[in-house]
Amino acid sequence: MIRLQSLRLCLLLLVFATLATALHGQSGTSPDWAKDVVWYQIFPERFNNGDPSNDPIRASLDNPRQVTPEWEVMDWESEWFDRADWEKAQGGDFQSTLQHRRYGGDLQGVIDKLDYLKELGITGIYFNPIFHANSLHKYDANSFHHIDPHFGPDPEGDLALIAEESSNPRTWQWTAADKLFLKLLEEAKARSIRIIIDGVWNHTGRDFFAFADIRTNFQKSRYARWYNIIEFDDLRTARNEFDYHGWYGFKSLPEFANDASGNNLAPGPKRYVFNATKRWMDPNGDGDPSDGIDGWRLDVAEEVPAGFWREWHAYIREINPEVFTSAEIWGSAGDYLRNTHFSAAMNYRGFAIPVKGWLIDGNITATQFAERLRQERESHDSETAHILQNLVDSHDTQRVASAIVNRDTWNAYKNADWFDYDDGERVYARTPGYDNSPPDADGRRIWKMVALLQATYVGAPMIYYGTELGMWSADDPEDRMPTWWHRKDQEIFNSYQSALQLRHAHPALRRGDYRVLETRNDAQVFAFERRLEDQRLVVVLNRSKGEATLGNDYLDGLQVIFSTDPAASTRRLPPLSAAVFGQYDGPEPSLLPLILQKK
Repeated sequence: MIRLQSLRLCLLLLVFATLATALHGQSGTSPDWAKDVVWYQIFPERFNNGDPSNDPIRASLDNPRQVTPEWEVMDWESEWFDRADWEKAQGGDFQSTLQHRRYGGDLQGVIDKLDYLKELGITGIYFNPIFHANSLHKYDANSFHHIDPHFGPDPEGDLALIAEESSNPRTWQWTAADKLFLKLLEEAKARSIRIIIDGVWNHTGRDFFAFADIRTNFQKSRYARWYNIIEFDDLRTARNEFDYHGWYGFKSLPEFANDASGNNLAPGPKRYVFNATKRWMDPNGDGDPSDGIDGWRLDVAEEVPAGFWREWHAYIREINPEVFTSAEIWGSAGDYLRNTHFSAAMNYRGFAIPVKGWLIDGNITATQFAERLRQERESHDSETAHILQNLVDSHDTQRVASAIVNRDTWNAYKNADWFDYDDGERVYARTPGYDNSPPDADGRRIWKMVALLQATYVGAPMIYYGTELGMWSADDPEDRMPTWWHRKDQEIFNSYQSALQLRHAHPALRRGDYRVLETRNDAQVFAFERRLEDQRLVVVLNRSKGEATLGNDYLDGLQVIFSTDPAASTRRLPPLSAAVFGQYDGPEPSLLPLILQKK
């Protein structure tokens, strides 16, 4: 009987442990510091040109022989839809030359803007790929252990050093671009700004050193088993039979091979990825990761075997137990994060997509919006929910301003569940009917509400570069325009800056519990509470075009401490506006929005 009871107890403990893991995730995957971060996504080639002497040259492009000799770097402030002289000489239509454009964004440009980012309220930077690659987007890497030479001060010297290396880390040198990145890390840390970078462990470019060797030596290459090769060339025939799997069929992006089990990368690329990972996490190799990056954003994470992710995460947490990792996941992410041990995900499903459906388009009720948020939020444990990257736009979407402009462009959704968030036909500049103009007055009011919701909802806000300056655009390639430093929208900038300052000033907005207080479907009002110990804040959004009457019990004892419209009070909320209520001992509440807007 005692043995039977012991067996039952063991089984119960096993079930409890399994449920606990399912509900609360893997322990140690959610670094505490990530709750306080405001992320800013930088697309390096288009953010800022701080050193024109290192600008790309024609020879650095993909297939330079297919580009006119008249090619030159674009004027940063030129109108996007105007063609440069070299583009006219190249011929073809407007679209045909866009991937050949270069504007000269570099690491020095980022260093020069760190004080600007600090002033905005940014405490974390996510870099799109910065590794050596020929394209403007750098998702087709030539190497994972070197920064792109044209992001640093000595491209020619860097390329000469790189040419002497192999996959053996003992041959790796520190190029001028690599060293400038380490300086950027140092400068960012001095301003309390964290850095994470894009890791693309599914595929490379054709000029990646290992694949370049395969293209020359085929099955005799030492890297022959690194890639998912379909067929090598038969030298006995005139035809070149060489074929391989590319990401989504794109032959410019050859995919790494998996091991025999299919649950891990092949040994060669896995070993290389591990070595490159450590290089950026502990650059001087002294066991102290304080001189390295703070984490990774991982591209197309679901297309890399789960077994690799578990092993890789165990490895990087030995290097830095506080490392942050974020998976590019467009669907529901809870189960995936638990299975692969990621810290967080880009919160498309749990934030960006519901925000488009309700706050931007106004096509679902406040109750439906609250339920969409709840479903994804509660699929994560609380620690994870507080560090999800709450973005609205990115390098893969239209910008938030253009989503707002086109909120009424189409009569019905093609994909109602996603509110056409990133539907190919509905987000492109050349789609008939797509509106490429800036938001109108009502649109700007919605835009300010979006900024405030990002700053007050559960999770870490993530701002796409230039959104705070007032940039608008359709999806790729327009969403990768050079930053509009020359046409700053001060009102929109102030809206983002003041909302982020509010978040930094109130721990409850970063770490507090969350509770829905009210949803009014007829009036499109959504109210929620953030509470931490004795600090309590209430956020109310009015998505309707009519004034909302307040005076609710949940506002008793509170005052307006922030609003997107100065007319907001505890009794009324103007159309298309939002406000935050709390206990405040500073300036007269009615003056606070104006004070924050002037900062």
